[in-house]
Amino acid sequence: MRKIDVHGIIDDARFNGFHWVIMGLCALLLIFDGYDLFIYGVVLPVIMEEWGLTPLEAGALGSYALFGMMFGALVFGTLADRIGRKKGITICFLLFSCATVVNGFASTPTEFAVYRFLAGLGCGGLMPNVVALMNEYAPKKLRSTLVAVMFSGYSLGGMCSAGLGIFLLPRFGWEVMFFAAVVPLLLLPVILKFLPESVGFLVRQGRSEEARVLLQRIQPGVQLPADAELHMVDTSGQKNSVLDLFRGGRLLGTLSIWVAFFCCLLMVYALGSWLPKLMANAGYSLGSSLSFLLALNFGGMFGAILGGWLGDRFDLGKVVVAFFLVSVASISLLGIKTPMPVLYTLITIAGATVIGTQILLYAAAAQFYGLSIRSTGLGWASGIGRNGAIVGPLLGGALLGINLPLQLNFIAFAIPGVIAALAMTLFVLSGKRQGAATAAPLMAARA
Repeated sequence: MRKIDVHGIIDDARFNGFHWVIMGLCALLLIFDGYDLFIYGVVLPVIMEEWGLTPLEAGALGSYALFGMMFGALVFGTLADRIGRKKGITICFLLFSCATVVNGFASTPTEFAVYRFLAGLGCGGLMPNVVALMNEYAPKKLRSTLVAVMFSGYSLGGMCSAGLGIFLLPRFGWEVMFFAAVVPLLLLPVILKFLPESVGFLVRQGRSEEARVLLQRIQPGVQLPADAELHMVDTSGQKNSVLDLFRGGRLLGTLSIWVAFFCCLLMVYALGSWLPKLMANAGYSLGSSLSFLLALNFGGMFGAILGGWLGDRFDLGKVVVAFFLVSVASISLLGIKTPMPVLYTLITIAGATVIGTQILLYAAAAQFYGLSIRSTGLGWASGIGRNGAIVGPLLGGALLGINLPLQLNFIAFAIPGVIAALAMTLFVLSGKRQGAATAAPLMAARA
């Protein structure tokens, strides 16, 4: 019986309207996800004053959502390889949207923490699944670019959060920032109708006719004879056990990208949670402090798109290493008194090379793992990385509590970037070894 290589059809497809739909819907989901994640940094100065929180208490409160994200990434990343990515995405979307709306009714720090944890479960599970779905459907020559463009919705959500905060916080209080999350729920029918299921999942489930329909939309002119069998070449095997992340020469690469995720997310959430407060303490107004958060996320969106474009033309791992090194320099300089245009430029560069690099790490991980374990690999990398996200707000609170000079705070935020650059250097080296080891069996399977 003739076999049709599903990967070959997707890899060689021309970018068309079907890809636009996937990228648009996933980007929209990440806009709402990013809004939810950056909302705490926006309301932090207000709730600290209203509830009389110390910096350490405020840092701990901000970590509850990140604890939720860690568990959400581990659970929903692996679960989606079993139940399908569309179901996993829908469950996560409903969970974080509903929990965020209810968060606006919190009257005590304890209630606030519980709702943030639940929202974090959904946010943490959503990210690895939308990245895996976009990476699966993207044509090979545009893969890094499309994942980065889609993931720039995350930064756009952070910009929306900061922008709305500048307008709404002084007029209506912090609660309305959470009530605004009711808007994403209107998108649910659109997701259910237009977001496709993973074609790899359909093939593994024996749902060949549904997979054929999707392949025709991916590459309209492709010939799919009725008697042909859909076939997926996947050097990772057909399992989705966590242990498979360490097999097939992936041990060093998996450990390296976990370290990079940890360090990068530490920097993202240290800056996202504490940048407005640090700048307010340095003498800037609340509006100006939130505008710095706006610049940080604008930089993240720009950095993700630029990094994705560079990643498709050069080695993506090397691009990530370069971005980490630039982030170390830009963050370290933030504590030095500079003219406002220079300060905004440094914050934008920091956003491009910290938030943008987080997005590139998802693209690198998605390309590193085979199709059958992609959501598992992304989920575990994201889940391990969430430990860094938990440490970030706590670190900022601890540093603020001991009244360090502003420059030392930012230098402390930059140190993880050095560690991440070293880890990604090892990742690049491990990827070359794995590529050499798997090239022969892959060519034999397709022959």
